[in-house]
Amino acid sequence: MSKIAYDPTKDKFARWIRRSRLLRTLFYKTLDLFFLRSWYVRAALREYYRSRFVSQQKWDILDAGSGFGQYDRFMLRRFPNASIHAVDVKEDYLQDCRYYFEKQISRGRIRFEMHDLVADDLPPESYDLALCVDVLEHIEDDTGVMRRIRKALRPGGIFIMHSPSHYSEEDAGEDEFFVDEHARAGYSKEDLSEKLKASGLEPVSLRYSYGNWGHRAWVMLIKVPMLWFTRFGMVTLLWLPFYYLLTLLPGLAMMAMDRRADNERGTGILGIARKK
Repeated sequence: MSKIAYDPTKDKFARWIRRSRLLRTLFYKTLDLFFLRSWYVRAALREYYRSRFVSQQKWDILDAGSGFGQYDRFMLRRFPNASIHAVDVKEDYLQDCRYYFEKQISRGRIRFEMHDLVADDLPPESYDLALCVDVLEHIEDDTGVMRRIRKALRPGGIFIMHSPSHYSEEDAGEDEFFVDEHARAGYSKEDLSEKLKASGLEPVSLRYSYGNWGHRAWVMLIKVPMLWFTRFGMVTLLWLPFYYLLTLLPGLAMMAMDRRADNERGTGILGIARKK
């Protein structure tokens, strides 16, 4: 199988969805449905909102590496007392998000800012929660970034991250499938725990995602169509609906089983930590 460079592929999707707010909304819903990491991250956000923040008059959130703004839309819609500071290094992504959110659901509750997590400091003790999804694997000095995020959290603040695990390297070796933009293959529970502690954060929960069932669903629903898009381009859209007619429901069932399982291993990892 041929390799996929995710950044150029993501940039193509960004160009398509910026043409229409409707397309962007549909894109967000598709990401939430098809990507198992979104299931894990949204569940973690809901849990900590219910248990800690629902009674607060204001909940300040940092989205460290906001990308398309997928989780920002979810948090604005689900957490009425949330205020979000979304940062990213890609100004074109940020501009697209500003246009969408200012016209849709923000009502002054979110601001998008260009920010380099590696080089730029964040305002100290300013956030109740920091979210960092599929970002740290791209950064050599990941501990330094986590340290900056820890300083930006208020005492007792929560840090939620998701990244590939070290098991994802095995998948790359099997299928000659690797994301060249990554600084590392991924994290083990032990490695991530040590890095969190080194940054001054206290690990609360470390859980592998994309276990046996989740990985099968990812291959079926995401990997195969992405390889088709890489090889055949837009022609893929002609047969993709028929493919999903056969695979969507089985794939979603596999994802649901993965969420309920206590995976001994998996190609993704969800980490939750607390500032002491």
